[in-house]
Amino acid sequence: MAPLGDGSDAAEEAIAGQLVNRPISTVVIVIAMQTEALPLVEKFQLVEDSESPFPKGVPWVRYYGTYKELNINLIWPGKDPSLGVDSVGTISASLVTYASICALQPDLIINAGTCGGFKAKGASISDVFVASEVAFHDRRIPIPVFDVYGVGLRQTFPTPNLLKEINLKAGKLSTGDSLDMSPQDEASIIANDATVKDMEGAAVAYVADLMKVPAIFVKAVTDIVDGEKPTAEEFLQNLATVTATLCLSVTQIIDFISGKCLSEL
Repeated sequence: MAPLGDGSDAAEEAIAGQLVNRPISTVVIVIAMQTEALPLVEKFQLVEDSESPFPKGVPWVRYYGTYKELNINLIWPGKDPSLGVDSVGTISASLVTYASICALQPDLIINAGTCGGFKAKGASISDVFVASEVAFHDRRIPIPVFDVYGVGLRQTFPTPNLLKEINLKAGKLSTGDSLDMSPQDEASIIANDATVKDMEGAAVAYVADLMKVPAIFVKAVTDIVDGEKPTAEEFLQNLATVTATLCLSVTQIIDFISGKCLSEL
């Protein structure tokens, strides 16, 4: 859905209603790691854009192509220019989401990736969740109203038919810029009632909400945060297998979306 322009609330609501009932044409998939991205690039037979729509010098990568009459754009923030590692976290996610919306005018954003899960909330390795809402757990601002702003709770675009058809799990997603979990983070995650945690989702949701573009969040569990294994060790151990599971689920979602309107999701 293209960002809505200036105008009255009633006019914007009318435009939004029309767009919700228009067949989905352009999808942007925001994905943080190359390991997560490449199976989808291969599956959808996407090609790297040699004439990037993004500012000169940034490492952001766009893969694009047509799959089942959908214009698919997979956006990967690329490697950090200095350190050569994936540009994970909220800052890169926010930047590429904003730039992608401005350049590509998508009807729908899919933020796909791996995540940590909580066994106390029913998560297991390789489970795939569609987030029902997203929030931050590491933006602590103990001042009235600023505290609510810091948490940044947002409802995601509802997809009841998709969940039913593909039989994916639903759960709340909490986002922070650290792989580990400090005691303060844990308290915030519990307050957010989160089943899974990641490092990008709530940032993507913030930009999508700001720009009035529907967004859904697909997260596959690589590690059990409240388990016995060290998070980094378990994450690396399961990354390849869970990435394959993520690819399958995203493919099923794209297959389901093809030919449908937002209102049918």
